[in-house]
Amino acid sequence: MTKQDVLAHIARGPAVVRGERRVPMNRIRARIAERLLASNRETVMLTSFNEIDLGRVLEIRNRYREAFEKEHGVRLGFMSFFVQAVVRALKRFPVVNASVDGDTIVYHDYWDIGIAVSSPRGLVVPVLRDADRMGLAGIEQAIAGYATRAREGGLELADLEGGTFTITNGGVFGSLFSTPIINPPQSAILGMHKIQERPAAVDGAVVVRPMMYVALTYDHRIIDGREAVLFLVAVKEALEDPARLLLDL
Repeated sequence: MTKQDVLAHIARGPAVVRGERRVPMNRIRARIAERLLASNRETVMLTSFNEIDLGRVLEIRNRYREAFEKEHGVRLGFMSFFVQAVVRALKRFPVVNASVDGDTIVYHDYWDIGIAVSSPRGLVVPVLRDADRMGLAGIEQAIAGYATRAREGGLELADLEGGTFTITNGGVFGSLFSTPIINPPQSAILGMHKIQERPAAVDGAVVVRPMMYVALTYDHRIIDGREAVLFLVAVKEALEDPARLLLDL
């Protein structure tokens, strides 16, 4: 090494040590990775979008939040409204609730809705069995119970199996827009996002409304764009006019 080499090294300053760590995936993360790869290989995924004015749902929550929690011991969230709206839309468009078995379409005459829940070990999707028979309180209680068990590591494999459709809510982390990935063997998944006040045209006037983008990713092998778009419209209509949920319209 010459004097010039030493001077050049000093001019550059001390070397920065850049380390790296290798950590094996835990079982849940490895299973998630496996299922995502399978979903990508085995389905033809396409995503359609819409946006929902959640003003009326917010009004109901604000008006009855305290009474609901006092009566049922659980908070009134948005997910219960979405579950009910989704179940009604699935009944109108049963292929969105179906799955593929080889060259056969399997239609499910029951509605088991998977709800994506964050846990310290990764994202898990416990299932609400027979969600069509559950009221708002029952849905919120079941989700709260699953969330607690997920945090404490108390979920069992049976809690995570057999769903016919999944709802995931990236909005709780601030996501404004995304394309969810199908949870096989299901054929569709609904992505909820952050509620954000945006200008909207209402009766010819521009007003600020609490809006949410929603995304439906679906398996284009069995679900056409028409069914996907109409499904999203049905969810939108139910949530923008929650009386439809009570009147079964």
